[in-house]
Amino acid sequence: MQLANPGLSSFVTFFLSLIQLNWKVLLLSSFLIWSATVFRRRAKQPKDFSPLLVEGSPSPQAALDASDIPPIYHHPSSQISNRPISKSSSQAQKDLIVKVVQKRDHRVKQPYDAFLVLDVEATCEEGTGFEWPNEIIEWPVCLMRWKDKSDQGKACQLEIVDEFRSFVKPTWRPQLSQFCTDLTGITQAQVNSAPTFQKVLKMFARFLAYHGLIDPKNGRPVQRFCWCSDGPFDVRDFVVKQCFISKAPMPLWLKGDVLDVRRVVSVWAVAPGNPDTTTNSLARSHIRSLNIPQQLQALGLPAFQGRLHSGIDDTRNIARVMTELARRGIRLEPKTSINPNRRWNWMGKHGEVLEHTLMF
Repeated sequence: MQLANPGLSSFVTFFLSLIQLNWKVLLLSSFLIWSATVFRRRAKQPKDFSPLLVEGSPSPQAALDASDIPPIYHHPSSQISNRPISKSSSQAQKDLIVKVVQKRDHRVKQPYDAFLVLDVEATCEEGTGFEWPNEIIEWPVCLMRWKDKSDQGKACQLEIVDEFRSFVKPTWRPQLSQFCTDLTGITQAQVNSAPTFQKVLKMFARFLAYHGLIDPKNGRPVQRFCWCSDGPFDVRDFVVKQCFISKAPMPLWLKGDVLDVRRVVSVWAVAPGNPDTTTNSLARSHIRSLNIPQQLQALGLPAFQGRLHSGIDDTRNIARVMTELARRGIRLEPKTSINPNRRWNWMGKHGEVLEHTLMF
């Protein structure tokens, strides 16, 4: 049978051919058409992620304010993520900052408020040692105080706030040896015009009173300060000898223990992680005494500044060492005892030097 309409005949033929196709192909075609329709509809809808935001967090479209980011994470070359930060994570970051700052704080409790750094120069003869009746010919002192001491007594920044310097006129043997002048740089003219040791003590007492360290009436300390020197020699030996020769009792402000800076640095060089190893027998057996240039080198500081064996230059360099020890968080306190009544074989009656006992 033939259909009268040719177009209808073609449609029927096409429909019958589709029926003969595999039903799986027909199903796949339907799925593709449906997927394309869904994709077009979603593309037209506005994006809104507000349901995903945590309460209190910033919008993902808005950049985070710099104040919301802890300062430790700010870096010129870094990029700050726009990812929302929750309250808990922000607090954790702040806690981390506090811990980092505390770790970097080298301040320790320091028992003393001020330090008197002293390195005297004294008369000497070639071939003699500390048993000789040396007379002080230079009295240089650097006064150091804390810059950052807290209410709890913690500090790590120490600085020079003033200096005192005077040459001293020797009385037992007023003439300087050439060896002494070559070593110290001090000339005969400088000591000839200088005050005696008793007068220097009075001048220095006024210096201490001016800075509020002692009572100007009785000379008693009113602040906690200690003497510091390169080794124990300056006060233990030279000052005690000079007080005997000058017939001058040791002032109250000169008595007491001394902070031996050389000892502190030498011990630190053996065990830098433990500055309190003075009681460790193994550490003591390996300690090598370090002079001022060696102390500076051990602490990684620039070389000695000035003239070695110039009293004021030695004192200033010891003060540099003190500043560095404080910066490293080392507790600064005197541990070397001084005996003001110490006696040597050449001592006769008060102020008398028994020259027949002296040997070159």
